[in-house]
Amino acid sequence: MRLEPLRRRDIPRCVEIEQILFPGDDPWTSRAFHSELDAGHFYLAARPDEGDELLGYAGLAVVGRRRGEYESTVHTIGVAPEHQGKGIGKALLRALLERADEFEAPVFLEVRTDNTTALALYESHGFERLGIRKRYYQPSGADAYTMVRPARTRDGVAG
Repeated sequence: MRLEPLRRRDIPRCVEIEQILFPGDDPWTSRAFHSELDAGHFYLAARPDEGDELLGYAGLAVVGRRRGEYESTVHTIGVAPEHQGKGIGKALLRALLERADEFEAPVFLEVRTDNTTALALYESHGFERLGIRKRYYQPSGADAYTMVRPARTRDGVAG
């Protein structure tokens, strides 16, 4: 499997995956993905070593003006159901974290409180629960945890 920048021609497949993964929670639209790429956020595609199939995708936004002021947010991670359990989500997350580490930025995210697989992944990568957002996901009304991984330098040392 290889990771590379997400391309605009990947967006229709991203939308399909979103609809499968998040049917009751307002999955992202084509417009949302285009907006993220237009904003210059860091988006990756996971593909097989051979071929062009989109196995999964992930995106991170980094904001701030100088070192010590940067913050980052995981906007999305999605892996097609037929490719889950193969380490693709973990590889995507690690790549996002490496990008955040280039800025020595803490990393924030929201995750459904009942998504035990994602919670385990995030916690295994140093994320801690900060709080809960009631009825965060719409229209389902599912709650979300807000999580953070403290800032780290490129060599992995906490900032």
